[in-house]
Amino acid sequence: MSDRKLRSLPPDPLRHQNSAIAPQKLGAALFAQLGMESPVPVGSFFDVFPLSVLTTSTLARLQEAQPDSRFDQRRFRMNVIVKTERSGFVENGWIGHEVGLGEGLRVRVALFDPRSVMTTLAQDDLPQDTGILRALVQHNRLQVGDLGNYPCAGVYAVVAGPGTVRIGDRVVIS
Repeated sequence: MSDRKLRSLPPDPLRHQNSAIAPQKLGAALFAQLGMESPVPVGSFFDVFPLSVLTTSTLARLQEAQPDSRFDQRRFRMNVIVKTERSGFVENGWIGHEVGLGEGLRVRVALFDPRSVMTTLAQDDLPQDTGILRALVQHNRLQVGDLGNYPCAGVYAVVAGPGTVRIGDRVVIS
């Protein structure tokens, strides 16, 4: 055992800033700040939306566009992955529609899901890959509400009616 003593670290100039409580502009508050009608209830505690949905068609289309990358669903951190037979960015056409999932669950699709550098970071057996975001910028850059054009993959949704969902359940768009 060493006879060295632990020395105190120099003061962290950001410590007090990190400890401060700052008002959050998330969920309904974000939409209020942007002057947009909120699809989520006031006071709800979500980054922006409670649900995110992605299709296997989008993953396949991106893989086709950028074959040297791995468009693994884990990169996108979605709540629901829908297996689809059609090709392309299928869920882009779902904005404003209701989607029935499983036994009774209905979700209202509200907005495209804009993506950031988070999709490119290494995780588990997936290497860091800037080609992920580059493919989205080149092949699925969309107008997100009044916010501007962003690289998107998937859609955001809110629960319109409760129900039960299991892997393999049918999905119906209305």
